[in-house]
Amino acid sequence: MGAAVQGSGRAVVTVGVYDGVHLGHQRVVERTVAVARERGLRGVAVTFEPHPDEIVRPGARPQRLTSMRRRIELLTRLGIDEVRVVEFTPELARETPDDFAQSVLTERLRAAAVVVGEDFVFGRDASGDVEILRTLGEKYDFAVEVVPRLDDVSSTAVRELLTAGDVETAAARLGRPHRVEGIVVRGYQRGRELGFPTANVETPQHTAIPADGVYAGWLQSVPVANLPTLYEGQRWPAAISVGTNPTFEDVPRTVEAYALDRDDLDLYGTHVAVEFAARLRGNTRFDSIDALIAQIHDDVAATRRLTS
Repeated sequence: MGAAVQGSGRAVVTVGVYDGVHLGHQRVVERTVAVARERGLRGVAVTFEPHPDEIVRPGARPQRLTSMRRRIELLTRLGIDEVRVVEFTPELARETPDDFAQSVLTERLRAAAVVVGEDFVFGRDASGDVEILRTLGEKYDFAVEVVPRLDDVSSTAVRELLTAGDVETAAARLGRPHRVEGIVVRGYQRGRELGFPTANVETPQHTAIPADGVYAGWLQSVPVANLPTLYEGQRWPAAISVGTNPTFEDVPRTVEAYALDRDDLDLYGTHVAVEFAARLRGNTRFDSIDALIAQIHDDVAATRRLTS
C-alpha cells in the first residue's frame, strides 16, 4: 500500500506504529526519504495493524489518532515510496530482536539502511533498542541511523491533550489540526429544527475524540472508495459539538459539525473529516431553547473569527 514503488531491490526502511504521524514521526520519515534519495533507493515505511499494544497488553485499546487510510496518506505525502502494513500477531510479538532483524528487516524488506527514532524498541518484551539494532545491522548488513526525539511530542501525549480538550496544543504537536473521520448518519435533526443543520458523524470504534465540548474547526468531504462522493475535496468552517447534548434527554455521545452558512448540504452516507482548531466552551444545559439558540449564534461568530 502507498505510493508507487521506484524500482526493486534494497530499501531504506523506517519502522514504527506511526499513529498520528506527529512532528517527531515526521522528522524520522523525512530523514528516511533523504537517505533513500542519497542512496538512490526506495524509502519504505513499516507500520502495524492492529496496534501492538492490543497484542502485548490484551484488553488495551489505544485511541486511534489516525485511521490506517489517513496514516498511509500522511506518510506518502512526506515522500515515502511505499508503506508496508505488517500484521502484528502474537507470533511476531514473540520474535527476538534478532528474529525481527532477520525475518522482517533483512528478508522481507531487504533493508540497506534503517532509520528510527532514539526511543525505538522492538522484539519480544521490547527487549531491543537502538544499540541492539546497530549491532544487528552489522550482522545483517544494514546501516542504522537514529533521529533524536522531540521533547513532549508523542502519540501518548497527543491523546492526553485531546482527552483534556486542548486541541490547539495537540495541533502544535501534530503539525496540523487533529481530525476525526466517519460516515454522516441521520441523527435527531434537532440542529436543523434550530436553524443549524449538523452533520452527525459516526466515527470508527476507538477513535481519539476530543473531550466533550464545543469547538471551532472545519468539516471536509473526503472521497473514499465504494461510498458516495459529493462536494469532493470541499472544506467548510464549522462549529463542532462533541458529547451528549445536556439540554435534551437520552442523547448518545456524538460528533456533530455545522458548516457555517450552509443549510443545503446533503452529506448522508458520505465520508467526511472533522478538524478541530480551538475549544470554545464545555457543554452546558440551557433553561430554554431560546437561550440555546443565542449561545449557538455566539459559537458560530467565534468559529467564524477563528477559522477566517
